[in-house]
Amino acid sequence: MSKLLFEEETFKIIGDCMRVHKNLGSGFLESVYQEVLAKEFTKEEIPFEEQKKLNLFYENEKLDKYFKADFLCYDKIIVELKSVSFLNKSLESQVINYLKATNKEVGLLVNFGEKSLKWKRFINSHHS
Repeated sequence: MSKLLFEEETFKIIGDCMRVHKNLGSGFLESVYQEVLAKEFTKEEIPFEEQKKLNLFYENEKLDKYFKADFLCYDKIIVELKSVSFLNKSLESQVINYLKATNKEVGLLVNFGEKSLKWKRFINSHHS
């Protein structure tokens, strides 16, 4: 059985997200979860950058526009946080587009807004 790309790293990130959701529950603003998750990442020694500006590219040309990832962990995993009633296709597309435009390989979309933590893992199949 083949391993998932960055399996150990994503497992640790999701574990911290679960811990935060277990302790806080749903109902807070995304910014609250982000602050607490940064504390967990620090405690668990997960390397991260918060509100990381990531350059966007079109046909290998850098654009003037950029996007800010909620977190960039291990310098390779985009983590986007949400606190909404459910994850919709638009939010999923956002993460997929971020992966393609930044040429990062793995993205996590994590929703703290539901009764139990919901998350989705995305792979950039166009990574070069």
